[in-house]
Amino acid sequence: MNAKADSGTPPKADAKKDVIVNRLTCATIEGVNAQVIEVEATFTKGLPGFSVVGLASSDIQEAKERCKSALLTNGFTFPPLKVTVNLSPSDISKKGTHIDLAIALLIALHKTDIDEEGLYVFGELGLDGRVKTSSMLFPLILSLKEQGVIKRAIVPKEAIGYLSHISGVEFITVETLDEAIRIFNEGTFEANTQRFDYQSEKFILDEIPYYYEKKYESDFSDVKGQRIAKRASLIAAAGMHNFLMEGSPGCGKSMIAKRLKDILPPLTEEEILSIAKHQFLDGMTPHFSAIRPIRAPHHTATSASVFGGGSIQAKIGEVALAHKGILFFDELPHFSKQVLEALREPLQDRRVHIARVNAKIEYEADIMFVAAQNPCPCGNLLSKSKPCRCSEMEIKRYQNKLSDPFLDRIDLFVVMQEVSSEDRSDITSAQMHHAVLNAFKSQKARGQERLNGKLSEEEIETYCILESEAEKILEGAIQKFALSHRSIASIKKVGRTIADLNGHERIERADMLEALSYRRRR
Repeated sequence: MNAKADSGTPPKADAKKDVIVNRLTCATIEGVNAQVIEVEATFTKGLPGFSVVGLASSDIQEAKERCKSALLTNGFTFPPLKVTVNLSPSDISKKGTHIDLAIALLIALHKTDIDEEGLYVFGELGLDGRVKTSSMLFPLILSLKEQGVIKRAIVPKEAIGYLSHISGVEFITVETLDEAIRIFNEGTFEANTQRFDYQSEKFILDEIPYYYEKKYESDFSDVKGQRIAKRASLIAAAGMHNFLMEGSPGCGKSMIAKRLKDILPPLTEEEILSIAKHQFLDGMTPHFSAIRPIRAPHHTATSASVFGGGSIQAKIGEVALAHKGILFFDELPHFSKQVLEALREPLQDRRVHIARVNAKIEYEADIMFVAAQNPCPCGNLLSKSKPCRCSEMEIKRYQNKLSDPFLDRIDLFVVMQEVSSEDRSDITSAQMHHAVLNAFKSQKARGQERLNGKLSEEEIETYCILESEAEKILEGAIQKFALSHRSIASIKKVGRTIADLNGHERIERADMLEALSYRRRR
């Protein structure tokens, strides 16, 4: 028996197309970067229903109930049709409650042909139709702006306070869903003109404003004595060099580290926003001030908490939160070997790669690494008054926790002096900060994009010019101490910063001798 297969009734060629497919643009976050997504909706004949497709997370699936309630309380009646919302591209996982407004608008305006190319829509909906902000909004829009793909966007009015920091984007603010619908129906897309004005101190170089704060919560005047360590701190701050202090307990290592953040170089507007972006991603409320962050994880911190991670959704860690600021490791040898060795890549490349089965992200980690350690497990090895209780094997095991490749990435090493009753204060944070600002202007006057501590090999050859006497001293040190290529580059960068602090155009003999004095002793 031959059965004739029925493959369905094809549509008539002259059938009138009466289904409108409307689209609005939104975005989702992938790691620390935004991915543009297109939200599209159709109303078709069939069993009444409401579905969201396109790898939507649970918070987006819950948006169906929020949108239904918001639409019904604003007088919209759902037709007896099948509503399908698609988030494209469909092979990328999407998350975030900020997609609510785009979905609700597509449903409310399903009989209207929306033609607003380049308009982004963001906002979470309350059950009464209020448009709320979300923690992902700032990093999303900032990332889109950095990619150069966003010019205007509809956003919650309550978010304009921090979104106004992002220049170059026109923000159309709404408080309710009804207001957003009215904007589309009337075509009145009026941008909010509020712009943020930074209240920090600033100076302008080559038409670029640089912001800084003259707030010294903890002052270097509190640190008695330790003249060499404070000088090394000044050099580290001026060039954003990695810095390690070694000394007996209570000699002032942590005091110096915590005071460093107040004397660091100024920030551009882009750097302030980049810091705020990482803080939003961690769930914090940024202060948008020109103060570089300082992060000090405990030595029991796991690798995932320091660098970021997660089995399903990779998140940023302490290294990312220290971006453009200080990552401080107290009791350095007590950190796990895994953490210390993994830190080598971000110290070298200023980036962190996180690879998981379900997520792979990369983020910037332009940090100044500061560390403190005792000379031995009991801490009294260098003490003149207290006996050391450690055996030679314990001391060797303690010191061997830090590998040569890791230590090679640290520019300045200082052995702290023991505290004395005769120690006095000799410099304030304001004086040190003034010197840092002058050194910063010298670096920018040479045309450097990066500070001395972050120069590449090519930039070292361009900017770290040695006088003949300094060259001879460096060549002698290379022969005597068998310095590695990385160590030579590090000494040149430190010498360049010392020359800037001393007001020298080239690295002179005294600058090179001081730079060599901060070299690690094996």
